[in-house]
Amino acid sequence: MQILLPPSEGKAKPEGGEPVDLGSLVFADELSVKRKKLIRAFDPRLLKVPAAPAAEVYTGVLYEALDATSLAGDARAWLDETAVVFSGLWGVVRLADRIPAYRCSVGVTLPAPVGGLTAYWKKVLRPALEPAAADGPVLDLRSGAYAAMWAPPAANAATVRVLHERVVGGVARRSVVSHFNKATKGRMVRALAEAIAAPASIDEVVAALRDLEYRVEEQPTGPGKPRGLDVIVAEL
Repeated sequence: MQILLPPSEGKAKPEGGEPVDLGSLVFADELSVKRKKLIRAFDPRLLKVPAAPAAEVYTGVLYEALDATSLAGDARAWLDETAVVFSGLWGVVRLADRIPAYRCSVGVTLPAPVGGLTAYWKKVLRPALEPAAADGPVLDLRSGAYAAMWAPPAANAATVRVLHERVVGGVARRSVVSHFNKATKGRMVRALAEAIAAPASIDEVVAALRDLEYRVEEQPTGPGKPRGLDVIVAEL
């Protein structure tokens, strides 16, 4: 199983430690050259400042709810192996990968030869990520901008939307949430980690989430699209 996550706009600046080692990041063989070229065009100083595990650097709503640093050993190992964080600067990282604090949205366009970051990464992420995606289901929790960097095989993937359900005048009404969308996704990933979930298909992902007492409904999607899962919450 692979869980695809967006990065966090909020980041904690590591106070000490060694700088980032590009050779230690996930998919180093495939991505190190591209990472180095991009960082040199963006801000070479990032190769010299202190770095820390991405789970400690990312501090946004999703990552606060996930609270990866408090997970017990087996659950944390599961998370470090399963979660893939998409980044405009690094392409992708694991939560155990050591990175510095940075500000570089995937929407940034840098001078040639880098150019737009979505197109820059799209060419190399597919051959790096698809072999892992072929081994099990892919749960895609990314926002639209980061989803454009790579599309997992649709037959084995599902996207997630969080809906808030309220009863107004005796009628159930649902609305898409923003801030709490991220928090719900963070809690959901944590619950899967604590359960050491090992689903072999999207159907088993749905079953695992329901076993964890999440209310999940499937919505129809078009041909060639990932399956669409709605997670319904009554409280924010």
